[in-house]
Amino acid sequence: MATSATFSDMAKSTGTIKFKAKLSRPAAPKGVAWTFLVLPAAVSAKLPTRSMVTVDGSLEGQSFQATLEPDGQGSHWLKIEQALSEKAGVAAGDTVALEVAPVAVEPEPKVPDDLRNALAANAEAKATWDDITPVARRDWIHWITSGKKAETRVKRIDVACDKLACGNRRACCFDRSGMYSKGNMGPPEAAE
Repeated sequence: MATSATFSDMAKSTGTIKFKAKLSRPAAPKGVAWTFLVLPAAVSAKLPTRSMVTVDGSLEGQSFQATLEPDGQGSHWLKIEQALSEKAGVAAGDTVALEVAPVAVEPEPKVPDDLRNALAANAEAKATWDDITPVARRDWIHWITSGKKAETRVKRIDVACDKLACGNRRACCFDRSGMYSKGNMGPPEAAE
C-alpha cells in the first residue's frame, strides 16, 4: 500500500475495529498533559498480536497513527498525546469513540540518542541493526528502555550491541506481551 494511504484506505484492506473506552490521566508523574486508555479485551483479541502493534486510527474523528502497548494482561493500552486530545475535544474522564486498524507496513521506530551513539561506535552491531526489520528494532528499543534504572539501560545498550555484533537479530527472552514479566509492562496507574 502506498505511504499516502488514508485511514479509510487502510480500514478497507485490514478491517476496522470500532470501540469506546474511557480516557484516564496517569497518577504519576504528576501534571502530565497526556491521557491514556485501555482497550477492551474483546477489541485487543481482534488484533494480530498481544505485543506492541502499530495502528492507524481515529479518535472522535481525528486521525492518528500510534503503537499500542501490551498491558501485561493480554490486552493493550494507548497513550493519547495532548495535541490529539485537544483536536478531538476530549479530556480525562470522557468515554471516547475510536476506530483502529493494524498498519500494513510497520513504521521505523525512533531510535534513542544513547542507542544511536552506541550503534555508531560499533560497526558490526550497526550492520545487523540496519539489516533487521522495524519490528525487531522496535523490540530492541523497547527492551532497552523498559528498564527502570539508568544503570539498567546502560547495561542493556551494551548487551544489545554485543548481541547485535554477534549477529543476533532479536532481543532474546524478551516477553513482548508483558504477560510473563510481571510488572514491567502495562498502562500507568490512573489518577482518581
